[in-house]
Amino acid sequence: MTDGNGPLAWWQTGIIYQIYPLSFQDSDGDGIGDLPGILRRLDYLAGLNVAAVWLSPVFPSPMRDFGYDVAGYTAIHPWFGTLSDFDRLLAGLHDRVMKLILDLVPNHTSDQHPWFLESRGSRDNPRRDWYLWRDPAPGGGPPNNWLSFFGGPAWTFDETTGQYYLHQFTPEQPELNLRHPAVLEALLDAMRFWLDRGVDGFRIDVPWLLIKDAEFRDEPENPNWDGSDPHGRLLHVHTAHQPELHAIVRAMRAVVDGYPGERVLIGETNVPDEELVKYYGAARDEFHLPFNFRLIYARWNAREIRRLVETCEAILPQGAWPAWVLGNHDQPRVASRAGPGLTRVATMLLLTLRGTPTCYYGDELGMENAVIPRERVRDPQALNQPAISGVFNRDSARTPLPWDASPNAGFAPEGVEPWLPLGEDWPATNVARQSDDPRSMLTFFRTLTALRQRNPALNQGDYEGVETAADGVFAYTRTAGAERLLIVLDFAGCEHLLDLGELADEAEILLSTGMRRAGRVDLRRLRLLANEGLVLRM
Repeated sequence: MTDGNGPLAWWQTGIIYQIYPLSFQDSDGDGIGDLPGILRRLDYLAGLNVAAVWLSPVFPSPMRDFGYDVAGYTAIHPWFGTLSDFDRLLAGLHDRVMKLILDLVPNHTSDQHPWFLESRGSRDNPRRDWYLWRDPAPGGGPPNNWLSFFGGPAWTFDETTGQYYLHQFTPEQPELNLRHPAVLEALLDAMRFWLDRGVDGFRIDVPWLLIKDAEFRDEPENPNWDGSDPHGRLLHVHTAHQPELHAIVRAMRAVVDGYPGERVLIGETNVPDEELVKYYGAARDEFHLPFNFRLIYARWNAREIRRLVETCEAILPQGAWPAWVLGNHDQPRVASRAGPGLTRVATMLLLTLRGTPTCYYGDELGMENAVIPRERVRDPQALNQPAISGVFNRDSARTPLPWDASPNAGFAPEGVEPWLPLGEDWPATNVARQSDDPRSMLTFFRTLTALRQRNPALNQGDYEGVETAADGVFAYTRTAGAERLLIVLDFAGCEHLLDLGELADEAEILLSTGMRRAGRVDLRRLRLLANEGLVLRM
């Protein structure tokens, strides 16, 4: 099939798999995952049938926000290894016909980045305007009322130069001034550095924040604030979604498009639908894949899921390709959000919708949010906002991947304390145990991804919703040429007898979430079990 511009690219037909490197595999006994550890597990990744690996940041960093506080864009943090280790990992992935995507953080750096050290040195330093500095308010205090996502004002006072600098995350993450041409060019040069080494693309962090109001005006109060998240007290009309940011994304896209081999630019576009469509670009010249976060926040019922899927299908610009995510390093794990009954249904949904799915490491095992003892919490957002931490802290979704039943679950050697504790479920969810179980979550995931990989109807076909008389069922077809598949998902937790005879008299079950059903079935009397999903060929 084509998207109107020729055959579909790998980033349209394939699956992207996000690795949080700190928690994937420790190779040197320090309790921290690293690049040689990932290299050691390449056969495991190949067995998941994924097209690309996206690495959360591996650049030099003081690790105040665990890599999202970058101290250098063109090197590797010693925790993770060396540039030679990186090159070996890249070559190993390419040898197995997988791609590598890096996480680029252009909105802010670490306060230890050489650029910021120069910038804060004096008001007349050539790099002073590379960051956002402002005088105190007339009566003293921060220049305006802008807030940090991690609690408190988004401004910190610098005693040496007598001005405030902007940071919408920790004070150790000062924000770059992307209105300054030299700043943008420096970031584009960093992209070229990695593209020249053979990297296949980038995931761009928080692109909706890249440009701020030029007049630094106060943000209005949010009349619908419920008092929970302090950052939600204001309407962020001056710190987010500024129209000028799209020129920056286009500049990044132009760099990526200048390299051969179908390189890809992905956006962390955790934004409303009306903003999401803008990130494709009027000429399809911005992100190839702006992430759609709606499944992460959805209520798990059939009506809600169908509504958001069909809203996405309706609003997408001509030639644009959906990009679905169910989880990531900032969100509760899908197994904890959906619950054990619906985890497989949610996974089948993600991997059978039209578009590119991104899977988060460990979700193939059904890993759940871990309980992190207070003394082991590392997440700066949770440390700065204890009230929010009581609901969820990001460490809970970042725990080490359990490989086997040995001490430390094979993540790190015995006697070494992993950087975060293992989740309580590791004895049951580890890779070795599930690999031996023909009906485990991991076996289901591998079977489903293999089905998707070899079936054009799933990896590139058209989507069409199907009406059913059952309120708790979401059904749809995927069609490519003569191949027509039917996906039926129960979200209600009860058994249904469905009449889908308008589609066909019979169909063949290709996969069920319980992995206990196969063969031909009568679509006029289709029995769907509680919390079951089916992929059928008509």
